[in-house]
Amino acid sequence: MLNDNFTTALAGLQANKSRSALTILGIVIGITAIILVMSVGQGAEDLILNQIRGLGSQTVIVEPGREPSGPSSFAELFTDSLKQKDVDALLKPSNVQGVKDLTPAVMQVVPVTFENETIRTNVIGASDLIAKILDIFPREGAFFTDDDIRQKASVAVIGSEVKNKLFGPFDALGEKIKVKGLTFRIVGILPPKGQVSLFDADDMVVVPYTTAQQYLAGINYFNAIMIRAESEDIVPRVVRDIELILRETHGIDDPDKDDFHVTTQADAAERVQTVTGILSILLVSVAAISLVVGGIGIMNIMLVSVSERTREIGLRKALGATENDIMTQFLLEAVMLTALGGIVGIILGAAFSFLASIILSRIVALG
Repeated sequence: MLNDNFTTALAGLQANKSRSALTILGIVIGITAIILVMSVGQGAEDLILNQIRGLGSQTVIVEPGREPSGPSSFAELFTDSLKQKDVDALLKPSNVQGVKDLTPAVMQVVPVTFENETIRTNVIGASDLIAKILDIFPREGAFFTDDDIRQKASVAVIGSEVKNKLFGPFDALGEKIKVKGLTFRIVGILPPKGQVSLFDADDMVVVPYTTAQQYLAGINYFNAIMIRAESEDIVPRVVRDIELILRETHGIDDPDKDDFHVTTQADAAERVQTVTGILSILLVSVAAISLVVGGIGIMNIMLVSVSERTREIGLRKALGATENDIMTQFLLEAVMLTALGGIVGIILGAAFSFLASIILSRIVALG
């Protein structure tokens, strides 16, 4: 009897091919969209997290201003609360134990010129310790020294992309470039590295932070202080010590009045996961509307089928079919529509997800 119901249900769907095809299409679109959105969302989250983790789990970044809690509080990031006295205090082992490397940072986007070629790029004022923190060392030449920092020397280390844009195939080591109109001698060239957390190592110029402070930015404070702990296990303790020392140097008794905030890579990764998780839920919810529409389409086709096929139903009853037999027939029609749409949707979703993963991989490879 079940075989007969299956055969009858299949014949009913074949008799209304266009309507059945459109109903299946709704299911296919819904399932494909959900699979694709979830795949792309997870891939994008992994991509962002990999970039954030590029600084390593031992890295701690101190930034000026209170931690932004919304668009209106982003102005806090541009305060001048981090100064040399803070760097000196954080470097003392008696104040903060477990600090392996530390460098203040001054960041600007300014024009860089060599002869007739001019580009705008990121210029980062830091110490040579940034090489250890970013895990990138010159392939030609070397980083500037502590003497260069003390003397506020006009020396620079450039990324591979900056070198290609300004010098092409010619040697750049020892050449002189102009940064914001000031002459700098190139002492090192970095190898291709791509994006390292917030920094594009290929498209940046690194100069002594003292030089960047006085001659490029004209400020007496820092945009950030980058610290690398001796191990991942002691990062929470290092963060606690940093907060205590900075509150002491800034004369702050109430933590709610901090004029700085400390971020670890774990904190940043957790925030990104929270944001991308919410976005994924929203996108999946939107994609699920297609499934709802497909389900309504199946309900509609079943309703129309029952209304249009009253003679068929009456004839089957006259021949001995029970109400359960007739209900089974229409349920089988709905199951076949859903199953066919689901199978096609899963196949298309997997194919599109595979293409999306290839595209994301290419984005990572291109930096």
